[in-house]
Amino acid sequence: MSDPTMGAPVLLEMTVAGALILVSGLCVLCSYRVIRGPTVPDRVVALDTIATNVVAIAVLFALLTGRGLFVTVSLVLAIIGFIATVSVAKFVTEGEVIE
Repeated sequence: MSDPTMGAPVLLEMTVAGALILVSGLCVLCSYRVIRGPTVPDRVVALDTIATNVVAIAVLFALLTGRGLFVTVSLVLAIIGFIATVSVAKFVTEGEVIE
């Protein structure tokens, strides 16, 4: 009798690989909006989405390789993305970041 959990690592690996492909494709689609965005806020939202997708890619890569370092990298990327989004939003609304 075979163990029903024997296929779980293979299924997890395939799911994470599929998610990596999907998130990478979403980054490409968001880059189109960054380039062709009709307004500056559209471009800012697309850049924020790309930053979020890069964080997701780092976490998925950590799951795929089993290395916890990439989780730390994703946290740092999330913090940098948040600060960048707030700075750009302030620049768009007020015209300058530091008064």
